[in-house]
Amino acid sequence: MSNLKPRMIGLDVGDRRIGVAISDPLGMTAAGLETIHRVNMHTDVDNIALLAARHGAVQIVVGLPYNMDGSMGEQAEKVKSFAKKLANATGLPIVYEDERLTTISAIRTLTIQGVKTGKNRDMVDKQAAAIILQKYLDRKSPPPIA
Repeated sequence: MSNLKPRMIGLDVGDRRIGVAISDPLGMTAAGLETIHRVNMHTDVDNIALLAARHGAVQIVVGLPYNMDGSMGEQAEKVKSFAKKLANATGLPIVYEDERLTTISAIRTLTIQGVKTGKNRDMVDKQAAAIILQKYLDRKSPPPIA
């Protein structure tokens, strides 16, 4: 029996860039895939749809930028609007994952790895997408057998 699971795509959607991550074939770990520089809604949705199809993704996990008090602000509404268009274009289910503090975590992780993040926002966005997807995978995975 195969332990391989369908892949998932994780997204960190911003106004200028979209960080993209992908799950491994076992559905246990997430890795940054690429960063897409935003053009317009139609082009951005098409680019993500092509990536999802190319990698055989069956679900898209989108980071939702809640405010620190748990409320949803303007940016969260923009992300939800984008995600709805993406769901319509791909036919794939969209799942939201809280993305609070993922950019800070991404910067810390990259800094520890010796990556200079100041002007390398693409790396930060890709890493943030991986963190978002990893949070989802960790939450959905069964606990390890002791």
